[in-house]
Amino acid sequence: MRAARRNNTNFIKPMLATATDQAFDHKEWIFELKLDGYRAIAEISGKKIKLYSRNAIDLSVQFPSLIPALEKAGMDVILDGEIVLLDEKGKANFQELQNYTGNSSLQLVYFVFDILSLKKNDLKDMALLERKKILKKIIKRSGMIRYCDHIEKRGIDLFNIVQERNGEGIMAKKKDSLYVPGIRTREWLKIKNHKSQEAIIIGYTEPKGSRSHFGSLILAEYEKEKLKYIGHVGTGFNDSTLRILMEKMRPLVMVSSPLDKKIKTNSPATWLRPKLVGEIGFTERTKDGILRHPVFKRLRADKKSKGVKAEAEKILPLKKVLRSLNKQA
Repeated sequence: MRAARRNNTNFIKPMLATATDQAFDHKEWIFELKLDGYRAIAEISGKKIKLYSRNAIDLSVQFPSLIPALEKAGMDVILDGEIVLLDEKGKANFQELQNYTGNSSLQLVYFVFDILSLKKNDLKDMALLERKKILKKIIKRSGMIRYCDHIEKRGIDLFNIVQERNGEGIMAKKKDSLYVPGIRTREWLKIKNHKSQEAIIIGYTEPKGSRSHFGSLILAEYEKEKLKYIGHVGTGFNDSTLRILMEKMRPLVMVSSPLDKKIKTNSPATWLRPKLVGEIGFTERTKDGILRHPVFKRLRADKKSKGVKAEAEKILPLKKVLRSLNKQA
């Protein structure tokens, strides 16, 4: 993702969701599709537009065509949503989004699912369902800026449809939840169709056979401010991703391993400064925290390596989540 870091530190950190292990039905919750793109906050004040990621990356640099579309709102408003690139079947293509130049035949869309402020009035302390009613009145369901719809009660039905279509998953949100910036709340839940987590790329091994550029990526995450090895991944690449990854890794090469402990690799390793973050699919984690049957999904240029920790993607049992919320009520 070609983007610039915002100089202004005065930005809004979006509200985050807790991962849980299963879909559910509940009359006090609404359910949305989990979108496969870049989370983005849009601050609109007349012709002055700010569009940035959860880490304050200026997304208007890569997606300039969204700016005039946002200007058409014609009011002071702060929105939360996801930037995606849709193919002809309406499915998000994250890989194409990462390399977006404006020349793609796919459709760029900013799906808006929440509103934080309208005409200088703070809406964050308003119940989610009330916020979405306001949002629906000002954002259309078509065009480049779209309202993200939801269903009530029937989370299992929606998740089953997502599974049939091999989608990312669903979001579950309490109807009365307030918007708390920068907090990972249990009143918003994410239920993934496939297990995946972010991992820091700290090195790569030499290629074998017909493979070009590299053999596998060496992965880590932070544990108590230190890097911990969590395995390596050698599948999920095509010729294009091998080339792009190599281009991004070359400037990060370092002489020695960034790990405190020595690890064994199946071929000579080249070590990297821990900057790049990838999303890795896997079946389970061993007792030592190693990812089993890992598959590389994509780079996450919108994520900071310092934020990649095991507990950040810990999946809490649904019963535990709901029980804790019931105690708070």
